[in-house]
Amino acid sequence: MSFNIGLSGLTAANKNLDVTGNNIANVATTGFKGSRVEFGDQYAQSIRGTSGNVNTGSGVAVSAISQQFKQGNLTMGTGNALDLAINGNGFFQLSNGGEKLYTRAGAFHTDKEGYVINSEGMNLQGYNVDANGDVVVGTLTNLRVDSSNLEPSASSMITNVANLNTTTTAPTITTFNPTDIKSYNLKYDTPIYDSQGNAHKLESYFVKTGVNSWSMYTLVDGQNISPAAAVPPAGVVVDPEMDRVDFKFDSSGNLLLPRLANGDVDVADADAPTPANATSKVTLNADGTFQVSDWKPLVQTGTAANPVWVENGATGSATGIKLDMTGISQTASVSGLIRQNQNGYATGQISSMSVDAGGNLFASYTNGQSKVIGQVSLTNFANVQGLASAGGTNWRETFASGVPVSGPPETGTLGYITGQALEESNVDLTAELVDLIKAQSNYQANAKSISTQSTLLQTTIQMVG
Repeated sequence: MSFNIGLSGLTAANKNLDVTGNNIANVATTGFKGSRVEFGDQYAQSIRGTSGNVNTGSGVAVSAISQQFKQGNLTMGTGNALDLAINGNGFFQLSNGGEKLYTRAGAFHTDKEGYVINSEGMNLQGYNVDANGDVVVGTLTNLRVDSSNLEPSASSMITNVANLNTTTTAPTITTFNPTDIKSYNLKYDTPIYDSQGNAHKLESYFVKTGVNSWSMYTLVDGQNISPAAAVPPAGVVVDPEMDRVDFKFDSSGNLLLPRLANGDVDVADADAPTPANATSKVTLNADGTFQVSDWKPLVQTGTAANPVWVENGATGSATGIKLDMTGISQTASVSGLIRQNQNGYATGQISSMSVDAGGNLFASYTNGQSKVIGQVSLTNFANVQGLASAGGTNWRETFASGVPVSGPPETGTLGYITGQALEESNVDLTAELVDLIKAQSNYQANAKSISTQSTLLQTTIQMVG
């Protein structure tokens, strides 16, 4: 019996050496989770119970080899947008030809078709977007990066916040002329786009007309937004009755809605006849914003000395351009544009990608736009210790683990994502080296136990002989 006890100790110590060696070997494996050996002592039980326990035991056995799912340190700034690390609970779900596997190793990239895969070609699971660009959370699918160009969008909304200096004097030239800087006090430009993504320039000129009173003239590409004709004659033609908006402020510098005494809208020379050849108009909306309707984008042809403006084949936004100037103010500080925003853009190509804490995959485009093109999912289990190792830092679902629960990061008990980062192995090399020494000592001690038993047996045989 004593030999069997020593032999069980050797077997247990050898298993401990194997597990410790495997931990040390994977100290640099991304997403690896270290294991530990759990031992249990053994006793031979008699068939009938006895009043006393005089059993010396029959050795040791390996009760379990359990994996430690504690968080590993993160390697930050890897430079790969699809390097993902999980902070907290959860696993990435992979599809390996239909088989579901789970991992904490987040080194991913795209294949030739745009699908997000790991180094073994397994597909990362997540939520793709619908035709409207909204993430469809529900059934998991192979996450795919849409690398197609972002289609252009015509400008339909402009928001400009500016200040007009109340101490400014009126221009010395009383008739506005966009080519004469002495006929206006302030000018700034707003980029806008037509339906084909062609860039245009909306130019805003401000002229002080009296106490707490200003006028704004608007041109597009140097042309009146109510052009003289769809195809004007040679030369730059600026209609003298160009679109004008009158602004008035109260004594505190707050904007008053521009209206005439009779309640009519005071825009675009409302008190003058509308040019018969105008192809667009400016009106005032109920919320105090202005609406540019029927704008026809033009392009300059001909020569610099003899330019000709013609339609470029594109259109403006079907709803027109809403120009929000309700944030304009008048104070005794320098005149200028404070904040500007417009929603049009040209065609764009993906220039970079990023992933936020919620797993949303953002694509940034060369036209300055960005949008969500998918979302990474996470999966958790009631008993992660019940998962079965599948190799390659992957695990499989088992009856003991419970059913997988999937969802977007930061929901339920799921953790969050860090982009351009990888979770390192959670193996503590110093602790493993200490365990290695202890396992070696245990092995040597059990070997000594067998050796001692052998010596005693030889002594007994010699006594009998």
